[in-house]
Amino acid sequence: MNKRLFHMFLIICVSVLLIGFSGCKKEAKTPADLVFLNGDIHTVDPDKPAAQALVVTGNTITAVCAGDDEAREYVGDKTRVIDLNSAFVVPGIIDGHVHFNRAGELINDANLMTVSDENGLKKEIGRVVGILDAGEWITGGLWGAYEQWVLGDAGEKTSKKAEPWRPNRSMIDPQTPDNPCFLCRFDYKEWLANTAALREAGLEDKVIEGLEAGPDGKPTGIVFRPSPAFDKLQEARKPKSNKRLLDENRAALKALREAGIVEVHDIAVPDQTERFVELQENGELTCRVWLRPDLSRGEELKEKGLAMGLHPKTKTKDMWLRYGALKGYIDGIMGTHGALFFEPYDDQPDNYGHWRRHTSDDPEFKVRNMEKMYNLVKIGLEGGFVPNVHAIGTRGVAEMLDLYERLKNDGTDLTGFRIIHAQVVRDQDFPRFKALNVIAEVNPYHLSDDMRWMEERIGHERCKGAYAFKSLLENGAMLSFGSDWPGTSAALYHMHPKYLIYAAVARKTIQGTPPEGWFPEQRISVEEAIKAYTINNAYACFEADMRGSLTPGKLADITVFDRNLIMIPQDDILNAEALYTVVDGKIVFEK
Repeated sequence: MNKRLFHMFLIICVSVLLIGFSGCKKEAKTPADLVFLNGDIHTVDPDKPAAQALVVTGNTITAVCAGDDEAREYVGDKTRVIDLNSAFVVPGIIDGHVHFNRAGELINDANLMTVSDENGLKKEIGRVVGILDAGEWITGGLWGAYEQWVLGDAGEKTSKKAEPWRPNRSMIDPQTPDNPCFLCRFDYKEWLANTAALREAGLEDKVIEGLEAGPDGKPTGIVFRPSPAFDKLQEARKPKSNKRLLDENRAALKALREAGIVEVHDIAVPDQTERFVELQENGELTCRVWLRPDLSRGEELKEKGLAMGLHPKTKTKDMWLRYGALKGYIDGIMGTHGALFFEPYDDQPDNYGHWRRHTSDDPEFKVRNMEKMYNLVKIGLEGGFVPNVHAIGTRGVAEMLDLYERLKNDGTDLTGFRIIHAQVVRDQDFPRFKALNVIAEVNPYHLSDDMRWMEERIGHERCKGAYAFKSLLENGAMLSFGSDWPGTSAALYHMHPKYLIYAAVARKTIQGTPPEGWFPEQRISVEEAIKAYTINNAYACFEADMRGSLTPGKLADITVFDRNLIMIPQDDILNAEALYTVVDGKIVFEK
């Protein structure tokens, strides 16, 4: 080897050694704000599905670590370090369907859904009197919703009465001298007014049309709707103050963060949207909100310069409070025999359900109403909003898939399009969700509640396609989980994730019935349920690249449960509680 080649060889060797030594030296890590150690972490990231430690800097996940030692490298003087003691960590739970303005009302105002006797009425009204100021009206109610069933019953122990229970103003007058009460039955056909409310309406000692008289000739407090008496009480009722409405919102936010929920997709109404803005400006918004206004508002929002992803006030991009899809409706709900079917209800042979907001006696009503829906969707798309449409019965779901297929054939990209509820699906319609790239937004807890009367209404065969989550998955559909919290007038829906996950994987009521599960072939895994609650819901609002999995670089939205939901027995899922809720890198709840 000549000298020149030898010198070049030496230079190369020294360079390689220097590079090697420099690689051995550990780089100093930038101290993090929050480090979770000793966790049982389910990342929902296929590239790294499990981990032990998690590092958060600012509002971002900095590192997902296989061991604690790696995470400790990020600990500085100001880092908060939390030993999870093997607690179960998942991406922040996203609830894909809530009615936020009604949720706080059921917490702070009267909730009589499980009440059908005097003692229950007195107990609940007494609770609400303790919350409200003197002079505030007590409203809400929905008594009797579960009178024929025990809450959590599968339907086999019905105890139907000849006559439903009816309250009387004398039952609550002693508790409510300073709080007028105007309370509804779950079907809104009967209402209860206490003496204070009758006095405000000028009806304390009068019996007019629509006001029931007792044996003494005086009003019992029962008011029928519609009637002149009902109208007078409605006119007399004092509207809730903004402070009271904000207090209801605060109660709902508290319940959400205590359940581990980091975001809700809210069926938005304008006045609630304004309260969200106020709460955000006050620093009180503790979960992200993706607003879903009514489909009919597409043109109005477009004219105001609003679109998906934009803040309702600033009209700028905002990851805390922003507009999402537009929500439409095809049919009614199962609870009132309003879901739309190809065949009639078994217990109402002349009833096929009804078209929501698009009714007509015209034999050609299908074309006319779906044309109206098609035009509303097109207007929304022009304004930058995708449609998410409520469809429950077999015909409702099929009609909506037909409409989406028509849009696809017109060249529309259906990414983010949802069918909300997709409660009862025909065999031939399961594959269409994947074929059209349409998301099935489902509400698992519905099956735990609705099974009490489902087979009575639509029969065993049709129920095979009810809440058929496994069939949807096996046909390639994407599931999006939502609670529909707080429920309908006929059903109380839990919001805590444990109830939805349990319903999806066990298909039982909260009482554990039936033991084998209701149509157990439709059970899905806990992993599939968590995916529907996290990355799928982030995808459903076009943000899966930023949220939905515990991946470095994504936003630090994290939920920590006190037990591993995947490993524990199914029935133990109902005992799970959230230990920490982290939104945007901040701990908003700590048990």
